[in-house]
Amino acid sequence: QVQLQESGPGLVKPSQTLSLTCTVSGGSITTNYYYWSWIRQPPGKGLEWIGYIADTGNTYYSPSLGSRTSISRDTSKNQFTLQLSSVTPEDTAVYFCAARYSAADPRLLNWEAGVVYDYWGQGTQVTVSS
Repeated sequence: QVQLQESGPGLVKPSQTLSLTCTVSGGSITTNYYYWSWIRQPPGKGLEWIGYIADTGNTYYSPSLGSRTSISRDTSKNQFTLQLSSVTPEDTAVYFCAARYSAADPRLLNWEAGVVYDYWGQGTQVTVSS
């Protein structure tokens, strides 16, 4: 059973970089056809997909967040990390890491729907405030 656990600061100041780490157990982040995503849920809103890092190390980000997003990994620690730069209070949300298995072309997949993910972390609250 794959388990994911988010960690990182709960409070970030505006204009700074938000950094969160997801530690994976029960499976390797290099396992074929797995995609390791970051997803967030702002207060009172639905889920928003941020991006993923694939088993190959390839990344793909939501166009809505553009160049502010970076996802990297440390295979020796079985972790992947989200960095979101130049944060504003609108980036306040519960941030989740999640895993999805798919052998299909990722360009053809829906990444927004929460039901497509096989495993989830419990989520961590991040507040952007001075």
